[in-house]
Amino acid sequence: MDMSLRIHNQLMSLSCPRVMAIVNFSPDSFYTSCDVFDESHLLSCVESALLAGADILDIGACSTRPESSPVDAATEWQLLSRGLAIIRHHWSDVPISVDTFRADIAIQAIAHGADMINDVSGANADPHMWEVVAKHHVPYVLTHANPISQQDTMVDVLHFMQASLDKLHRMGIADVIIDPGFGFGKTIAQNYAILNQLDVLQVLHAPVLVGISRKSMLYQPLHASPLDVLPATVAANTLALERGVNILRVHDVAAARQTIQIHQLTTPCP
Repeated sequence: MDMSLRIHNQLMSLSCPRVMAIVNFSPDSFYTSCDVFDESHLLSCVESALLAGADILDIGACSTRPESSPVDAATEWQLLSRGLAIIRHHWSDVPISVDTFRADIAIQAIAHGADMINDVSGANADPHMWEVVAKHHVPYVLTHANPISQQDTMVDVLHFMQASLDKLHRMGIADVIIDPGFGFGKTIAQNYAILNQLDVLQVLHAPVLVGISRKSMLYQPLHASPLDVLPATVAANTLALERGVNILRVHDVAAARQTIQIHQLTTPCP
């Protein structure tokens, strides 16, 4: 099925998988971060991602790693606003997603050039988030971040996604990307159950994004660290592509781009 997102009043086709590059401004990130107070370092981070084949930049300034304490809204916006301004000054057309669970931050980010909101809480953290997205007509990444209660893990995810999509569509939000939320409120076994059944999400007729890159579901079973699991990330992303995923959210853009290119040799884009 051909899907697309409306960004800058233009359609981005998702008939071929896309790469979303993680650009962290938080020094508390579990893997890498870009220093927004060192402009040359930030520009190098972004330029490297774009040259490697990133289609979308996902910028964030509030760590959601396990056991982290979120920074306050003022600190989050201080980092985001500086980074967003620098990127927009040098790249006026690159699609930018902002990773935030705060509606007030989303409002300011959209006003300063953000094109999409990636809310890892699924609006659980801020009930006003959907109103903001509806008002500004920007794409929204809907994440499943609830604890799993059912024996069949994917049933829980499907029920949440279907109910949320119904509400979002009734509010006039047309561009919704669904993210099953690997690592959020899930055991390692549940994460792999979802990975194994990702193709089930196709029944929702919405683009699917996965963010597996260097996460604990990879490094814990391997008794490794986030630094060591690029090969495991490639393997997991390959499995996701086999199950119809549209967007890979990654730290390592070149590896993801090559993964997609090799996958397309056996499964060409429609």
